[in-house]
Amino acid sequence: MTTTVALFGAAGKMGTRISAKLRDEATYEVMYVEAGEAGQARLRQRGDMPSAPEDAVRAADIVVLAVPDTLIGKVAGEVVPRLRRGAMVICLDPAAPYSGELPERADIAYFVTHPCHPPIVNDEETMEARRDFFGGIAKQNIVCALMQGSEEDYARGVALARRMFAPVMNAHRVTVEQMAVLEPAMAETVVLTCMVVMREALDEAIRAGVPEAAARDFILGHMNVNLGILFGFLDAQVSEGAKMAVERGKKRLFRDDWKKVFEIENVVQEMKAIVAGRGTIK
Repeated sequence: MTTTVALFGAAGKMGTRISAKLRDEATYEVMYVEAGEAGQARLRQRGDMPSAPEDAVRAADIVVLAVPDTLIGKVAGEVVPRLRRGAMVICLDPAAPYSGELPERADIAYFVTHPCHPPIVNDEETMEARRDFFGGIAKQNIVCALMQGSEEDYARGVALARRMFAPVMNAHRVTVEQMAVLEPAMAETVVLTCMVVMREALDEAIRAGVPEAAARDFILGHMNVNLGILFGFLDAQVSEGAKMAVERGKKRLFRDDWKKVFEIENVVQEMKAIVAGRGTIK
């Protein structure tokens, strides 16, 4: 039995990746939706015929919203009221669902999924896979949440998510709130911020006179061994001198209350800022 998938934002970055994964899947019939002429032209250029939004919504068993967070509420508001009973809406990020941007409708399912991306420590054998940072060639894990619906809905959501982000190792089941803790709180607010500082530290070392190649090799190598130690891949400890440097660094670089970013009220504020397209939380 074929499942009809209406892919909104099919010509965008994520939509393009999903399209490539589903194109040869006999289980799914994909209808490609783009609102603007430029997006529709990109679809035709790659050989995918655009579908009118109203036709896609009418036929859809599953709608995938591969559109920016700032547009989820608008698109969902137009799509959800016209869906058939029992249909499913899949979002690719927790920001809009957790911020209350999805219309209330009890007779459809809401499913949220997000890729973990290929892990730094992996068993990939080819250079192409080892250089795949997003996923699609290299194996990756994903997280999935059933926001509303039945266990059967969860099963069909996971099945599609595994194909959209293939090849997939583990599909971890979490709640939408837990996914929000993972991103933006953990992965972006904390980890990405620290990595931006790490990149700036590299630039400062170069500015201090260290040859760029030496500084780059030094930081990447130390990132690798520290990851092995801190995440339990190595049976080793950092040196006593390094531990003292970390204590000094924490006091210099971090506020004492930085872990408050994980408090749910702060996570909610971060989500609303993302959906509103604001650069800062108000």
